[in-house]
Amino acid sequence: MSARPIALTLGDPAGIGPEVSAKCWQYREEFGLAPFLAIGDPASLAAVWDGPVAAIDGPEEAIDAFDEALPVLAVSNLGPCVPGEPSHTGARCALESLELGVGLARSGSVDAVVTGPVSKAQLYQIGFTHPGQTEFVAERCGVAKSNVAMMLAGPTLRCVPVTTHIPLKQASANLSEDLVAAKARATLRGLIRNFGIERPKLAISGLNPHAGEHGALGDEEETIIRPAIATLREEGWDVTGPLPADTMFHARARALYDAALCMYHDQALIPLKALHFDDGVNFTLGLPIVRTSPDHGTAFDIAGMDMAEPTAMAAAIRVASEAAACRASLSDPVPSAINAPQ
Repeated sequence: MSARPIALTLGDPAGIGPEVSAKCWQYREEFGLAPFLAIGDPASLAAVWDGPVAAIDGPEEAIDAFDEALPVLAVSNLGPCVPGEPSHTGARCALESLELGVGLARSGSVDAVVTGPVSKAQLYQIGFTHPGQTEFVAERCGVAKSNVAMMLAGPTLRCVPVTTHIPLKQASANLSEDLVAAKARATLRGLIRNFGIERPKLAISGLNPHAGEHGALGDEEETIIRPAIATLREEGWDVTGPLPADTMFHARARALYDAALCMYHDQALIPLKALHFDDGVNFTLGLPIVRTSPDHGTAFDIAGMDMAEPTAMAAAIRVASEAAACRASLSDPVPSAINAPQ
């Protein structure tokens, strides 16, 4: 067991983040979770849970407290917290928690940061300018957004979208050979660094139906994706494609690769959520720290009703812990195709 805990930000205090975080501690043995601490407003936990809480002043106190209570590092005292009723003060608490969690991970005080669900609408109203938490974390870590990748990971499938939170009609216009290659490299290096896969295999989808039918149904495969694949192969990476997206995700196909690189958001997330709706994990690749999050939102409509399933949050904690251990075991912290085992 590591000497450092995992940091878990509670997310928006009016959402289900506090509930699923508390349930993860409550069922920590059943889920097989390493010690973690929660960062946020203790009132948001008290509003949905009557279990034991241990107020701590720093992450170094978390492991000793973990067996008896959920360790909580408080960042705000908002007073009464009403589940299901988001507010500007709640958004500020969520942002402060995220800032602190990332800072602790960057300093090495914790092994990883797991981020709870936030409301982008509320964050935007208090001046948040990033598309989401992923871009915020990347900026705080000094990494260009083109060099990070959002991986959605489940027990039988890992998917990475090249373009993410943009309108579908803009996806093609935003694709480029350099972007496809950059996201592929981030994915391949992430598979080595965080999942311990020595020689990762990456399947790359096409954009158009039937992967374009050699230009008959669109030319992005020929002008963008194939040249990117050729570059990656020259660098020594094991990549295949462009593949028709409608034949990439059945069981026999998934057995042939370690991750799928998809061209737009839903092309990646639909198969992942169809297979792993309750235990999908959002993993940010390309960062100097380990950052994961559950693949669900704030669910304000069920907050405070004791209906939220903690399985995705538990999976995010478990994957973060495993990735941190994997990184610690590597002699080369930034693998490349050239020095990856052949």
